[in-house]
This record gives sequence, C-alpha cells and structure tokens, in this order.
Amino acid sequence: MFGKLLNNIVNKLGRSGYKFDDSFSSSDLIELVLLKGWQLIRFFINKPRLGGSGSLNFLGYGVKLSFARNIIVGRGVFLGDHVYINALCRSGVLIGNNVTIKAGTKIDCTGVYSELGEGIVIEDRVGISENCFIQVRGPVVIEQDVIIGPSVKIFSENHDFEDPSKNIRQQGTRRLGVTICSGSWIGAGAIILDGVTIGSNSVVAAGSVVTKNVESCTVVGGNPARFLKSI
Repeated sequence: MFGKLLNNIVNKLGRSGYKFDDSFSSSDLIELVLLKGWQLIRFFINKPRLGGSGSLNFLGYGVKLSFARNIIVGRGVFLGDHVYINALCRSGVLIGNNVTIKAGTKIDCTGVYSELGEGIVIEDRVGISENCFIQVRGPVVIEQDVIIGPSVKIFSENHDFEDPSKNIRQQGTRRLGVTICSGSWIGAGAIILDGVTIGSNSVVAAGSVVTKNVESCTVVGGNPARFLKSI
C-alpha cells in the first residue's frame, strides 16, 4: 500500500509509468522517504539562491552551487552528494524536469575570468551518473532522455596549436560546443571532445574517445571512436 502511494507521487511529478521495485521492503521505503525528506529540506534552503525553480527538487549532502542565480531548474530534479555546479557563464545553466545528476559530478562553466563559458542546457529526464565532468566553454546541450554513464567527460573547448612560433596558450581556443541528441546512451568512462554532435538514439561504448560527429541510431566505440554497427 505504501509503495503504491509512492508510485502515484512519482508519476504526478512527471515520471509516467515509473514503478518502485516490488522487492522493496516497507522499512526500506520508509528509510528512502526519510532520506528524500532531508534532501527536500536542503533544496528549500537553497531555493532562494536559484534563478528559478519548480517544486519538489532534492539536493544531496555537500552539494555546492556557485553563482546559483544563473541556475534554473524544473521539477523533480535530484542532485546527488557533492555535486558541484559552477554556473558563472553567459547564458546560464538550464536543467529540465526529472533530471538526475548523481554523486561527485562536476559541471564547470568557466575556467578563466577573461573568457566566460557560454552555458549548458540539460533537458527533461536526463540521467547523469556518478563522477562525471562537464567542461562548459562552448555551448553544451544534452537533449531529453539521454543516459550518461559514470565518469564520462565532456569538453566543449579546444586549443589552437598550428603556429609553432607561439606558445599554445597564446594561440587562442575554439569553442564549437557539444550536443548530445535525445535518447542516446553514453557509456562509462567515455570522453566527448569539442565540436561533436551525438545523433539521437545512439550508443557510445564505454571508454571511447569521440572526436567526430556520430550519426543517429548507430553504435560507436574505440579511441578514436569509429562506427561499429547500426541500431
């Protein structure tokens, strides 16, 4: 009975068809509710700092939000323990509904104060696993229903280095940005470099280094990542 009540609450938050595992004991569900209660309290403490927010979001222990006025979140968002978001950037951090960002993940929108990052959009129902790193220099867009495995790294900047008469740091950067289209799965430990678009419903195999665009409905893998098969 308690489980059905929780299922109804989650569905009303926008996760249509979501159902808790039947193996949950009543005591486990009670502990989960207490945990979520503390996370909800942390959210309400931080809500006034945000640029905008929906209702019923959840923050884990040790979450750090720098320049939080540049962050806008929807509803049903969960930020895990020790998630860090540096939101100092030109167009802000936009997080949609029912987004999960798990423990230890870092979103860093600016590296040097002389050139702020552009910003990041994370659309609805995106899941980002533990210990990911997203470097936001050029624009980053993660479309709806994307799954990102643990320890994935995304870089939206690259250094120019064609002129041997100058130090690399003097030659400037390129910021083409990164887009991960809807329904894609990025495997654990993958690295996605600046200028890459991952097509919709595609799979990037674990440990891959993606340097070029990935077509929709394909599987890529390796270093550098190459086409493996169509879906």
